Amino acid sequence: KWAGGKTQLIDQIKEQLPQNIQNENFTFIEPFVGSGAILFWMLDKFPNIKNAIINDINLDLINCYKTIKNNVGELIDTLSAWEKEYHAFAEDQDAKKVYYYAKRTLFNERNSKQVIQSALFIFLNRTCFNGLYRVNSKNKFNVPIGRSKSLPKICDQENLLLVSEVLQRTTILNGDYTATLNHATDNTLFYFDPPINL
Repeated sequence: KWAGGKTQLIDQIKEQLPQNIQNENFTFIEPFVGSGAILFWMLDKFPNIKNAIINDINLDLINCYKTIKNNVGELIDTLSAWEKEYHAFAEDQDAKKVYYYAKRTLFNERNSKQVIQSALFIFLNRTCFNGLYRVNSKNKFNVPIGRSKSLPKICDQENLLLVSEVLQRTTILNGDYTATLNHATDNTLFYFDPPINL
């Protein structure tokens, strides 16, 4: 879940693609990747993508993509254990809150190894209010716990394995979007979905 994700707009975006897009190999670059909805759709529909490059200025998000790409097994093990722990509090809202806010504090300390930091990122996305990612001026994640009575799926193993497989074909960057120009070729399709304050 990601604010501004484009899953609902794929049909409209598809209409804007060049007509000859399936006829030759090309490079796909997404400088503001966010949820990656367009990236994953493109890689699924266009096997002639020679290179895929993604970028985002959000380091937490990019490190999560890198962990899914390079260390998905340990990530799944961690999330699976946390899911069991969290679900054990199904009937105890107070205990759920304590667990959630302890994980949020740990995430905000940002001194865990990358796989734990990425697992915290996914855990918070799955359990916070509306799946929002919001930080304050000190870069502290400050979204409260979600209000849903149902238990969220924290470890989607099948999806994580599929995403890891797709990301093997992807170069992952973190920083200014203009750096993606260094990866452009004569035949490159850019998908720009910039933040409003660009």
